[in-house]
Amino acid sequence: MRDMTIYIVYGLYPYLCFTVFLFGSLVRFDVEQYTWRSGSSQLLRRKQLMWGSNLFHLGILVIFAGHFVGLLTPIQVFDALGISHTFKQWMAIIIGGVAGVFCFIGITMLAHRRLFDPRIRKTSSYSDIAILLLLWLQLTIGLGTIFVSLNHLDGHEMVRFMQWAQGIVTLQPGASALIADASPIFKAHLFLGMTIFLVFPFTRLVHIWSAPVWYLGRSGYQIVRTRRNGAAVTPGAVTAAAPRPVRAPMPAE
Repeated sequence: MRDMTIYIVYGLYPYLCFTVFLFGSLVRFDVEQYTWRSGSSQLLRRKQLMWGSNLFHLGILVIFAGHFVGLLTPIQVFDALGISHTFKQWMAIIIGGVAGVFCFIGITMLAHRRLFDPRIRKTSSYSDIAILLLLWLQLTIGLGTIFVSLNHLDGHEMVRFMQWAQGIVTLQPGASALIADASPIFKAHLFLGMTIFLVFPFTRLVHIWSAPVWYLGRSGYQIVRTRRNGAAVTPGAVTAAAPRPVRAPMPAE
């Protein structure tokens, strides 16, 4: 029974979470992109919002990058670069710990603002509150794993999770067995992390996909019509991107 539970939670559940994450985000981006908005006024407790948001986003970006690189980079690459498991473990503890504290302070400020200001609480949806509390709990558990990692400075536990993550990505059937003997706090951290990906498309976290990176791939010019002969032009009238005009060749001298 225990082996079956481990297989379902750490062998099958990851694929369910990432499938819902990818397809759910795609559908939400295509159908409901213009419904992504702030559900409460940003003028309320603005200072607390700015500090909390900046600390949270700074910390979460560092944490996500560290987890992505640390878990999915093949162990052979670290060995080739001369980075020992112990050094990598200390890097994860120090950098991840500092980023985790920043992120935790930020999410705590955001959660306090949303939960304890009656005006903001009234305009908050259940999903807003649920995802904040889920992120807060995940960060709390993540910071708790640091104390467990201090007892495994040889990097053995870290390598176990690297092999699991890479096994899931490469569709290895026995990857879940690597988690069977892991510390319960790590198991909880992994489960909550996957659950966040599962609920991602149904929360305001989808605003991540609204980053204005799409302009980088746009070519040509954007032509805006102006008034001519006193005729009024509909506000915002914009034509499609036009090809660059070709200059007539100059006569040969």
